[in-house]
Amino acid sequence: MATISRPLCGRAEETAILARLATSDKSEFLALYGRRRVGKTFLIRRFFQDRPSHYFEMVGRFQGSLDDQLRIFADALSTCFFHGARLATPAGWHEAFTALRTAIEARADDGRVVLFFDELPWIATHRSGCLQALEHFWNSWCSSREDILLVVCGSAASWMLRRIVNAKGGLHNRLTQSIRLLPFTLAENQDYFQSRRLAFTLRDQIELYMIFGGVPHYLEHVQRGRSVAQVVDALCLDKDGALAGEFERLFASLFEDDARYVGVVRALARKRRGLSRNELLRGLGLGSGGGVTTILENLEEGGFITATVPLGRSSRDRIYRLTDEFSLFHEKWLATRATSSWQSVRGGSRWQAWAGLAFESVCLKHAAQVKAALGISGVQASVSAWLHEEAQIDMLIDRADNVVSVVEIKFSDAPFTITRKYADELRRKLAVFRQRTKLKKAVHLVLLTCHGVTDNEYKRELVDAEVTMDALFGTG
Repeated sequence: MATISRPLCGRAEETAILARLATSDKSEFLALYGRRRVGKTFLIRRFFQDRPSHYFEMVGRFQGSLDDQLRIFADALSTCFFHGARLATPAGWHEAFTALRTAIEARADDGRVVLFFDELPWIATHRSGCLQALEHFWNSWCSSREDILLVVCGSAASWMLRRIVNAKGGLHNRLTQSIRLLPFTLAENQDYFQSRRLAFTLRDQIELYMIFGGVPHYLEHVQRGRSVAQVVDALCLDKDGALAGEFERLFASLFEDDARYVGVVRALARKRRGLSRNELLRGLGLGSGGGVTTILENLEEGGFITATVPLGRSSRDRIYRLTDEFSLFHEKWLATRATSSWQSVRGGSRWQAWAGLAFESVCLKHAAQVKAALGISGVQASVSAWLHEEAQIDMLIDRADNVVSVVEIKFSDAPFTITRKYADELRRKLAVFRQRTKLKKAVHLVLLTCHGVTDNEYKRELVDAEVTMDALFGTG
């Protein structure tokens, strides 16, 4: 395993889990999953590189044949146990796992052995026999020992959930731990920037998050000494930029029928407030089936979309929104080739419309931080939106302490000013909300902005609490 010099930023909960598994007095079986580019492989490699363990790592090949995967396995086995000596390719997965077992039993020491199978969905393809052999390897041998840490990893989250985490058959209830690795929060992003001495203001960090989200692979390409506009131009708008074509590569590598997944993403990108399942079906010209349920589940597990149930509705009325920042940015700017210079569009009407939606999505992902800023972290609450033909609410926090916080989210580069027109809109919105929901709770209006709210008569009349962007960088 090559030495990694970069520090492991964030991931405090995940590293605590790995530390426990690494020192356990029994064999452990971990499933690690999450979208591509989120840092799954880096987490495992960085954590184990300085530990005195036998470390076996096999990385599956995308669309590789069975023989390809078995040759890769033989090379990994040789690297870990045989000092790089050339080994014969196993005839099948049963023979491969038998060879792995033999190598482990023949080692000179009795330390812990880490077995890392990266991109398992690419390895354990249909009819390959890999999953059945893996089941037998764990059930018949690993589970009875005390020195094995078996880690299986995959970017196809739905596959990992169906075949491993919630498996039926031989792997049912065999996992001892699972980790769903999510993109960085804003606080983790900030730690990452500081570790690399990247000097960005909080406002700049918000904008970068609105474009790249908390995906570590994207952040790796941010160069020191560049402005936000220079970063976007270099990575996304230049024809040879590191992330030019990333949108197409991302979905093609995750889903076999990637065109249908992209179709759903694009339909949601066009609808700011999201779509119901039936609205999606109509927009895509599909019947009640068409595999849309599976597509939605896969996109949600991959972190590309988020489903919420509006206040007062049932789960059948859930609304799907595109919440992957890079996909939203791609559809707004890259797919349409709307600009060749990020600085030239910043502040314009189209940019403001995109920024408002993107900032709203960032705030919804940091609802725990918003609750902390309001001093209600310990209060049970559900977070959703509220949709009605007469009014819409960005974020609604329905609290167990007999209060509903109506959160208005506004993105601006200066303190936000409530004008007379906007004050009238707020009064009407709150009146419609009270009338239509008939809730008997107190209604508090919260304004969530970048730089605060200008003090004037409308603020003093209407705003019960305000939250600024610095609160989003908290730990929640």
